[in-house]
Amino acid sequence: MSPNKTVLIGVCGGIAAYKVCELIGRLRGVGVNTICIMTDSAKEFITPLTLGTLTQNNVYSDMFAPPAQYEVEHISLAKQADAIVIAPATANIIGKLASGIADDMLTTTVMASRAPTLIAPAMNTVMYQNPIVQRNINLLKDLDYQFVPPKSGRLACGDIGEGALAEVDVIFSEIIKILTEKKDLAGRKVVVTAGPTREAIDTVRFITNHSSGKMGYSVARAAYNRGADVVLISGRTALEPVCGVHTVYVDSALDMQKAVTENVPGADIIVKSAAVGDVRPATAFEGKLKKDKLQNIELIKNPDILAELGKNKGNSVLVGFAMETGDIAENALLKMKQKNVDIMVANDLNTEGAGFGGDTNVVSIFEKDGSATKYDIMSKDVLADIILDKAAEMMKN
Repeated sequence: MSPNKTVLIGVCGGIAAYKVCELIGRLRGVGVNTICIMTDSAKEFITPLTLGTLTQNNVYSDMFAPPAQYEVEHISLAKQADAIVIAPATANIIGKLASGIADDMLTTTVMASRAPTLIAPAMNTVMYQNPIVQRNINLLKDLDYQFVPPKSGRLACGDIGEGALAEVDVIFSEIIKILTEKKDLAGRKVVVTAGPTREAIDTVRFITNHSSGKMGYSVARAAYNRGADVVLISGRTALEPVCGVHTVYVDSALDMQKAVTENVPGADIIVKSAAVGDVRPATAFEGKLKKDKLQNIELIKNPDILAELGKNKGNSVLVGFAMETGDIAENALLKMKQKNVDIMVANDLNTEGAGFGGDTNVVSIFEKDGSATKYDIMSKDVLADIILDKAAEMMKN
């Protein structure tokens, strides 16, 4: 996503209006300029002062207020917007937009803009399910308005059902997807593995490693934002799910092997970033072993999932990862050749900023044509897009 993006947030009159404060914080946290437009009803639930303080921008609501400078404000706002988000969106605002009514600052701005518009409804269950509201939603969808459906649960009115505003994480994720210019992976299938595996010793103990899964999750998120249909196969991590991405959780290497086998058919890109354990106990014991029994545990090899993928990848672009502690180029190139990998991302565990668990990485990327590029420290989110750029380019050749 390029910097200096502007999102207009239309706030309507609903009890969920307070959640916009968190959404503004998330957007500003990634450098997105936010400007709020409030309906009169919204001001009954949250104040313009609150939203102005959070956005560090003027808050707009009055169509006929004297402009700060000589310009038609709803036209000026419409031209600034890279995206418009309406949250919470009431049945009233949805009906107005579906009927082409522009009688306040929010509806006139939406009508005057060519920016993509994302609508997050929030209302009583019966109201949301009303055939008129559903007709209006479907009409707007047909006109390329995008929707984040409400979630089900206990509503402020006490009813239980569909109608609560979607989680802020979900709305935020959809906004970032809209703001991501590259859609080169639209219609493509991307399979990503991430995180550690763990191998049971007994009912209590297991063998694992320090992988956090952050690199794989960054790749999955970036691929989704670029339009791909993404399957994330993840070992157990402390990370939040990636919104919009189908995630398959696994424990052991054998679990991951099975999940990979089931999900890779038809994949255009396979990114194998999981840290799969090399060995497992020959027997997983029932109950808890006594300490003296732990000294003689027989270990056997786990399957080499990356090598299996290399043998059967067909036309898929296969990306592997190599974490080393020395001889980076030699080891990465050998692994690349042995396992028939198209792109190998290699890093040195001893390099500051490249170890387990961090938000950054320092890598060298080797490609099948013999080229190699060394990168300075960068965020894993930035690196994810670089990896996908190379994979997308390889798909063209």
